[in-house]
Amino acid sequence: MKKYWFVFCKSDLMLEKCEDGSYTIPFQEEPPIPLKAWTHVMNITPFDDGSQVRTYCIEKPLVPEDNPKYEMCGLRPSFYKLPTELYLKAGKCQELLYWDGNTRFCGVCGAPMEMSTDISKKCTVCGKEVWPQLATAIIVLIHRQDEVLLVHARNFKTDFYGLVAGFVETGETLEEAVHREVMEETGITIKNLSYWASQPWPYPCGLMVGFYAEYESGDIRLQKSELSRGAWFRHDRLPQIPEKLSIARRLIDNWLKGFGH
Repeated sequence: MKKYWFVFCKSDLMLEKCEDGSYTIPFQEEPPIPLKAWTHVMNITPFDDGSQVRTYCIEKPLVPEDNPKYEMCGLRPSFYKLPTELYLKAGKCQELLYWDGNTRFCGVCGAPMEMSTDISKKCTVCGKEVWPQLATAIIVLIHRQDEVLLVHARNFKTDFYGLVAGFVETGETLEEAVHREVMEETGITIKNLSYWASQPWPYPCGLMVGFYAEYESGDIRLQKSELSRGAWFRHDRLPQIPEKLSIARRLIDNWLKGFGH
């Protein structure tokens, strides 16, 4: 039976080149790259049409001259090359491979772990069970009439501005996390908080939960340890904003629709 094979080398995904110039994921009976004796092939949730999915890692990236049919691509840029359904499944595969590599031994007794189900492991000695864990984060677009609050985080690799975001802490709701992060990072208060959408963020294993909120009061006082810049921007005078693959960009684009953009 044919299967989709998601093959990774670290964070790079192997894509198959199509004759028309597009890209896909290898769909065939056997693995596209031979397996080693120690290769762990993981079973992933099938597609809605029943197509089976497998994923595994290779130790060295492919040499283009030896494998002209295939191309290695970072998971992020694969968003622009793959159909959305394949990109999302690739993200899930990457998350599970990351989890697999970081749960080889039991955190309680140190003994080897083994697969119990497709998404759980059990210690071979003490029986401790573990499942993949998500790092949940909130992200919020704060607007003030025709302006939006945009910030530049110190860990951004380029000069774009994004939205206030942060991880949810133990013991707090999503809504409490939004109010806390906004206050900590910018010093302002918000009102009329509303949930919009969420997005898997497999870098390496996150879930982004998106909100809209209105400015209520306060002057911007940036948390210097997290943010290097931040300001209000009119809808028609925005700086460089995030890429289209992110929920930050989707939140901004959706807000801009209200101004005819």
